[in-house]
Parts: sequence; structure tokens; C-alpha cells
Amino acid sequence: MKKKQEKLYWRRLDNSAKIFPIAAGKKYSTVFRLSVLLKEKVDSKLLEQAVNMALEQYKSFKVRMKTGFFWYYLEYNPKKAIVEQEKEYPCKYINPKTNNNYLFKVTYFENKINIDIFHSLTDGNSGSMFFKEIVYTYLELKHPDVFKNERVARKLEYNTEDSYVKNYDKKSKGSSFSKKAYILKGRKIRLGAISAIHEIIDLNQLKEESKKYGATITQYLTSVLIYSIYEENYKKYRGKKPIKVCIPVNLKKYFPSKTISNFFSYITVEANMGKNNLDTFDQIVEFVKNDFKSKLTEEEIMKTMSSNVKIGTNFAIKIVPLEIKKLLVRLSYIEIRKYTTTTFSNIGRMGIIGKYKDYIEYFLMLIAPEPVEKIKCSSCSFENKMVFTFTSILNDNKIEKRFFNFLKERNIDVQIESNGVLDDISKEIK
Repeated sequence: MKKKQEKLYWRRLDNSAKIFPIAAGKKYSTVFRLSVLLKEKVDSKLLEQAVNMALEQYKSFKVRMKTGFFWYYLEYNPKKAIVEQEKEYPCKYINPKTNNNYLFKVTYFENKINIDIFHSLTDGNSGSMFFKEIVYTYLELKHPDVFKNERVARKLEYNTEDSYVKNYDKKSKGSSFSKKAYILKGRKIRLGAISAIHEIIDLNQLKEESKKYGATITQYLTSVLIYSIYEENYKKYRGKKPIKVCIPVNLKKYFPSKTISNFFSYITVEANMGKNNLDTFDQIVEFVKNDFKSKLTEEEIMKTMSSNVKIGTNFAIKIVPLEIKKLLVRLSYIEIRKYTTTTFSNIGRMGIIGKYKDYIEYFLMLIAPEPVEKIKCSSCSFENKMVFTFTSILNDNKIEKRFFNFLKERNIDVQIESNGVLDDISKEIK
């Protein structure tokens, strides 16, 4: 009876997830990656066993995508998940045909475990829950004597509701009209390649430096990012449009929800360098703090969320056949992206319980760059290490260097790692 129910299981995509499969492709993968660097080499067979055991705990990930007449939807996937050695660049488009139809892909290389997740399945915060379950289970299999009592004590509480529809306000009015953003200029690297540069930052030192400006870590790093873009790209190409940084917001901090599906919104920091007289870092950080304060209110967040839900639930849009939706979305998607210079997603602390911490060096998060947003940024922290990651399709690393040097000049310890697509940045940066 249980197997029969699983085969019949299906669910609608949440309000955010609807757009991703329509827009996704090799140029716009809409995939993000979470990685963990362990203190020992990965056993591939145990990892594959761990992934499939974790799927039994998080059955909402044990799905494949199907095509409906009006929208895509998810249904139970009876196949086992595949684990492979890492061969491709991070955050690449996931081809379901080569992945047993799963919307995530687990790979490994030496001490590192990766999970690439298609955004229709979940967001970064919920994806980290599933990823941590894989890591926990793997370590339990690798070290059964150490963790023999841990699995019993770990409880999982989540659901798959569409928390957007549950929490949005039908009466809320949308935000004001936005201007197009400054688009990063420069020659691109070879087709299909992605540069990944990780800046491993001393978290305590970063907190102290942020406090000097009365800023949160996210505000401070957003300011450093804007300053780096301004100094190394904007000035050179005589930019006039505002530098606009999209900051995803975890809606679970504002609304009651235990959903494992997407539940995030965003704010956009719009730094008009000339109009706002943003010539120095001090001016930029003050501007960013004020912009965060005005936009991170329940009223403004509700406006953004509600306007997006209204589009997804609009009757006129709902009755348009999926094939026509695809055509309309793909025609408009590149134009929509021109309203953002870059994205910076900080999912915060990767909380790991008990003895598991002893086997982990740090975590990483990466998000896919795009033809318009040529650089994207992400960060997460573990213990006293925050890893700020640049994923890029630009053929130079000047912005990454300026970001690194800015932190070093303020006596913040930073180490560099990269995937070597560009010149070895760890040797170049002094």
C-alpha cells in the first residue's frame, strides 16, 4: 500500500518554482551548489548509500519533474540517486536524462562533497537542510562507532506547503518602477566555463570590522562588493546606470513556515554612484545600511512577495498553455535580468550538531553566473570561517582581487582558493 501511494504522489510547484523550469537552459541553469570540505577523503560508495538514505528522510526531494498542460509539476521518483566524481564546472544545467530524473546532483572530489540543486526543487536555506542530512548520514556510515546514538536523536520537521500563497496579502500594492542596472563589462571566458574563487574569511575579525560601521555582516560585504565593482569595472567603462545588487531574503524569518519548498524573496540595493555621491567606501556603507533599513521591513517584503504571487496566481496567466508560457518567458527573461548588476546570497551559519563538527573544515555555497549577471556572489559560515564565493564568466579577476585586498588592508585574515579557470589567483594576490 505504501509503495502504491508513493507512485501516485505528486505536487504542484510553489509560486517561485514555477518560473525556473520555463526559463532554465544551458545559459540560465538556475542551479546553486552547496559543498562541504571534510578532513578526510570521501568514500564514494558510502556517499551514494548516504544520499539514498537521506532521501528516505526527505522524501520531498525524491521527485522528478513532469510536464503538464498549464504548468510543470513534481511526482514521485522510484529510481535511486546517482553519485559521481566531480567532472564539470559548478552550477551547470542538470540534464534529468543523465541523472535518473532527479532535480539535484551529488558529486565528490577528494575531500569535498557537492550538491547542485535546481531552484524549482527548493531554495538555499531549505537545500542546506537536505545537504546536512546527507553529510550527517555519510559520517555515521563512515564512523559507526562514533555516531551510533546520533541518528536516533535527530528529528526532522518540515512540510511542502506553498508558503507564498498561504502568507501573501491580496490587498498589498506592488513596489514602484525600477530602472535598468549597470551591467558588468569585459571579455568573457571560454564558452561553458565558470570561474569559482573562494575567499575564506576570519569571521570574528569580520564581525569586529562590521561593528565599526554599525553594519551587519551582509551590509558590510554588500558595501565591499559595490565598492570593488565601482573601482575595478564601473570607473573603467564610465558607467552611468546604478549598480544594483539583488539580496535574497529568507521569508521564514518574517512569516511562520516549515516548508522545504522555496520560500524566499529579495531586496535590491540600488547604488546610483553619481546621484548619491558614492565616491568612497564610507559613503557606500552608509547608503547600503539606510537602503537595507528602508527595504527590510515587513511592509516592503510583503509588497514584493505579494506582487510575485499575484502574477503566479493570475487567472489569465494560469489558463495560458505551457508551450506559450515558455515562449513568452524566454523572450522576456534576458530583459528582466538587465535590472540587476549582480546577486549576493548569504545563507548565514551552517549549524552542525555535536561530534560531526570534528570532521568538517568548512562549507561553500555557489550560484550560477549568467550572460547578463556575469558575476554572482554567495557566502556561508561554519565555526569561525566565512567563505565568500565569486562565480564568474568574466575573463579577469580584478573585482575579486579588489574585494580581497580591501579586507586585507583592514587586517582581516583572508585565504584564497579557486578552481583554476583563471590564472592562479592565490599566487597573484599579495
